[in-house]
Amino acid sequence: MLGRTIFIDPGRCIGCQACVSACRECDSHRGKSMIHLDYPDEGHTVASLPTVCMHCEDPVAPCAEVCPAEAILITADGVVQEADPTRCIGCANCVNACPFGVPKIDLEAKLQMKCNLCYDRTSYGLAPMCATVCPTGALFYGTVEELQAERPGVDVSTMFAFGDTVVSTGVAMVVPGEHRAPVPGGMLNLIEVNGRPTPGNGARA
Repeated sequence: MLGRTIFIDPGRCIGCQACVSACRECDSHRGKSMIHLDYPDEGHTVASLPTVCMHCEDPVAPCAEVCPAEAILITADGVVQEADPTRCIGCANCVNACPFGVPKIDLEAKLQMKCNLCYDRTSYGLAPMCATVCPTGALFYGTVEELQAERPGVDVSTMFAFGDTVVSTGVAMVVPGEHRAPVPGGMLNLIEVNGRPTPGNGARA
């Protein structure tokens, strides 16, 4: 059962970048945005989609599972934190493990950075900065019951299919009513591991 979390409603996103700006202004991010907009069919449509950490539950946070320095904490309420700067070694294993392409590496600081659901706010019951400023409700923070009370007929999915692999998340996607199948997550190509290309991307087979 979902608690209070972010619900992404792609049909409402207008690509205004308000969420990106708000995230950048958060003191804990030191002027960098941990959210970005994807334009899945750029040049053909104006469709846009905000990308935040999905706080994977099953498998539990692949980014944390592959971290050799145990720098990524998962709180008891399921929030996957950004890397602890005192432990992170900037190896980028988390970047390669994330099926949603969320973590980024600050090469100068050798530090992983990503959305942590504005834990300094949400742990006190406040909405994340991105959801606070979204003018269309493409980013909604609350419970599924609150979402459905505001938007009758919508359903949500916390399952994403990457080929034959299904990932369950703590952040949900708004889908048409009665949509029970996992949301297509696409196929992410593994380009490199620890800075070395994989077969098919420059490495010897």
